[in-house]
Order: sequence, then structure tokens, then C-alpha cells
Amino acid sequence: MGRRSERLSKQGMLASDVAGEGDVIQVVSRAFDVLRCFEGHEARLGNLEISSRCGLPRSTVSRLTHTLTRMGQLVYLPRDQKYRIGPSAVAMSTAMMRGLQLRNLIRLRLQDVAEELPGTVGFVIPDRFHLVYLEVGRAANALGLSSTAGSRIAMASTAAGHAYVAALDENIGDALLAEMEREIPEDAKLLRPRLAGNRKFLREHGYVVACGLWSPHINGVAVPLWSPQYQTFVVVTIGLLSAMYDENRLHQEVAPRILQLSASIGGLLEGADGELFSDRAPRKPLPVPAHNNNKIAKTEVTNDLEAGARRPRQARSVRAPDGRR
Repeated sequence: MGRRSERLSKQGMLASDVAGEGDVIQVVSRAFDVLRCFEGHEARLGNLEISSRCGLPRSTVSRLTHTLTRMGQLVYLPRDQKYRIGPSAVAMSTAMMRGLQLRNLIRLRLQDVAEELPGTVGFVIPDRFHLVYLEVGRAANALGLSSTAGSRIAMASTAAGHAYVAALDENIGDALLAEMEREIPEDAKLLRPRLAGNRKFLREHGYVVACGLWSPHINGVAVPLWSPQYQTFVVVTIGLLSAMYDENRLHQEVAPRILQLSASIGGLLEGADGELFSDRAPRKPLPVPAHNNNKIAKTEVTNDLEAGARRPRQARSVRAPDGRR
């Protein structure tokens, strides 16, 4: 693997300056910032609204929306004088959402746990300073928890976000936090005081707990998993009413079940052989590893990314056999 490709593998979803890179084309990065402003296919936004949301000058936004419209990523609505997501963007996202049988298997496992505990259980992936739900299981009586597939949550105020940052190599996590402090300092203030403790707890126990960060009424548990599909960490997380599950119950009753669930989902991801969104993935058996509540899946150190992309290996967690990440 070339030097640049190796750096990108190690960075995963992080921005260029997170890892000290200077070779990322800024206009491409800003174009994706514009597209991120459209939450849902029905969202309609003007240049001024986009400028406010992504913090770019209106003149820059105007040039970007013009280009994205010419490419089919956006559609201009003359009557509203606004834009919405275009056919090319929809086509790209639809192509990535194949492999529904595998995703259904993941969702069923999330739903089983959600009804058992009960709460909202999610499988999320990182997107800069946020995480996005790929799949969600939700108990009928999970009051105050309304996340759905496609919902975005902040890293700084959720158990999932704290688990994700704690799982990153320390230099990458520190750089991500430094970038967050520049762009959204209020979020960084929530994350920084807990980062060292989260890293230590994750190494020792395999999960992270966050109580009352997103809402005083919601407590959460999250387990990060290394994803060979995305070359970064994904997270299995649950949110529960704090009135029902205080921190002690999270550790005693919830965490073992979420560790078990994460091992099961890790087995599905590995069994898919890197084809999470491919319609070929469900055509072969998907192994689910046996799990012991007293330990989580062991792993090798997490810097062997290039080799890991070429050879099969066991589902990855965040702890190595010697206890290090």
C-alpha cells in the first residue's frame, strides 16, 4: 500500500489536519460539508441557510451549490429559490444500501435487546463530529428516545461518541479533539474531561458509560468495534431512561448484554467478508461467535490495517491479548 493510502487507512473518517495531512483538496471537503446540511431527501435549503449551517461564506456556498447542481448531487427549485438532494446523490446512497438481508439480521439483534432491557439500541458509524445510525432497534415503551436509521447524534454528548473517540489511537483521538475545540468548543468541553478515563475504562472493560450527557433523563452504554468495511470503528450503543437504569444497573445488567450483542454483530460483519452493503453478502452463512459475559473478543493491535484488508481474521474489539488497544 502506498504511503498516502496507508495514512488514509489509519485516519479512517478524520479530516486532513486531524492527522497532520496537507494534501486534502479543501473544495472537495467543503462540498461534502454542503451535502451534510441536507438531512433527509425532503430537506430544502437556500444558500444563506447552508452558509449558516456549515460556516462557509455565502459566495463559496453559491459556487459549490452551482457545481453540485450541475453534477446532479443537488436540484434547484426555482419557485422556492432553494436546493434539495439530487438524483445522483440518491442513486449513490441507494447503491450503498444493498445487502438488506444482512442489515435485517443486525436490526433483529438490536430489536431483541431493545425489547429485553428496554431502550433504543443502535449501530452507528462516524461522520466527522457526529455519528449516524445505520440501524436501530427500539422498545415500544422507550420514552424520550426517538432515534431512527439516518439520525445524526453528536459525538461529544453521547455514549457512542465517547466510546468511538476513546477507541481511536491516542494521537488520532487527541487531534480530533483539538479540531473539535477549534470548530465547536462547547462540544469539546464535554468530551475532553472524560477522555482519559474513558480510554482507561475501555481498555479494562471493553465498553463506555455516559450518564445524562445528551439528556438528564437518558443514560447510555456503548461498545466500539473495528470495521474492516470502513477501516474505522463503528459503535453498538443503547440509551435507557435514567429513572429505570442508574449507573450501577448499567454496569451490572446492561453492559454484559451489549458486549454480547457487539460480539454477535462483529461476527456478522466479519462473516460478510467486507461486503456489508453488497447483495452477495447474504448468500453465505454468517457465523456468530460464542460469547462469555466476563470477557470480550480479544484482538491484535489495531495498526495492522493493510494486512487486515487482505486476510481473514476474527471479529475485532478494542483490546489486545496483552490488554492494550
